[in-house]
Amino acid sequence: MRATIKDVSARAGVSTKTVSRVLNREKYVSDPVRLRVEEAIEALNFQPSAAARMLAGKRSHQIALIYDNHSPHYIHQIQTGIWERCIEEGVRLLAQPSDAASSTLAAEIGGLIDQTQVDGVILSSPVTDNVAALEELDRRGVPYVRISPGTDHGRSPSVSMDDVQAADDMTSHLISLGHKRIGFIIGHVNHTASDLRLYGYRRALDRAGLPYEPRYVRQGFFDFASGEAAADAMLDLPIPPTAIFASNDDMAAGVLTVAHRRGIALPGELSVAGFDDTALASQLWPPLTTVRQPTRQLAHAAASLLFEGVEGPVNRRLAHELVLRGSTAPPSKP
Repeated sequence: MRATIKDVSARAGVSTKTVSRVLNREKYVSDPVRLRVEEAIEALNFQPSAAARMLAGKRSHQIALIYDNHSPHYIHQIQTGIWERCIEEGVRLLAQPSDAASSTLAAEIGGLIDQTQVDGVILSSPVTDNVAALEELDRRGVPYVRISPGTDHGRSPSVSMDDVQAADDMTSHLISLGHKRIGFIIGHVNHTASDLRLYGYRRALDRAGLPYEPRYVRQGFFDFASGEAAADAMLDLPIPPTAIFASNDDMAAGVLTVAHRRGIALPGELSVAGFDDTALASQLWPPLTTVRQPTRQLAHAAASLLFEGVEGPVNRRLAHELVLRGSTAPPSKP
């Protein structure tokens, strides 16, 4: 594997900031320290990527993550994945929450760049699809990488997973257990992934010859409260579903809470599945069956694309996985 600035700092016994100063021929580095760093660079055959050299040569040594997501568990994994890669390059990460639907988002991003002089940007969905924001970054010539864009895939480097197939796989799993009445909670309306996961759910039903029932589909917002509301609405039906598949783990947690409150046996009377496999999924009771989205790895890959200076319509797609736990089982009644 390519040596990183962290490897050089460990071998030379100095901080990554000192290595960066040596690479940039900055002052305030003693000759003995400079010599140790240069020897470590030569021994490891360290070659900073084009983008890393560009970032190091500017004023900030910083990149920004701009996100809008209602799941703290998801965002924590995104931040961690990028941060790990930043450590390797000796670059600081700034995390900026935003409103992807705001008419002032582009101006806010411009202000962030003006104030911090960040040298690269990573956009998390749904900010990835805000045209005004993308145009602002293009106008300024700031390199950026998008995580899970839903539109205009050829506009920039990006990383993603197959949301349609993942939702199809989970729905098919529930069908294979014998469920025929499967509820679905759609994700936030601003996220393209919400539509993709709904499509995957419908595709699996269609392939199995099961009808699409609008009464078993409810709008959610990727938060616990909307999962509760959707579960209450579906479980109040004269003939409720025997399984509910939520578009993320936070909403699935809301479904489990409603079921416990109503005294519904899990998973005998109701199976529940989620999406993402955040830390929350294994902490719930029963532990949640879910789609493992490689969130941390996606974020790490996005940062790698930025540091490698990749340009154009390059997409790195990572695989998902079904994680089967105690919240799903064959229905006790048809």
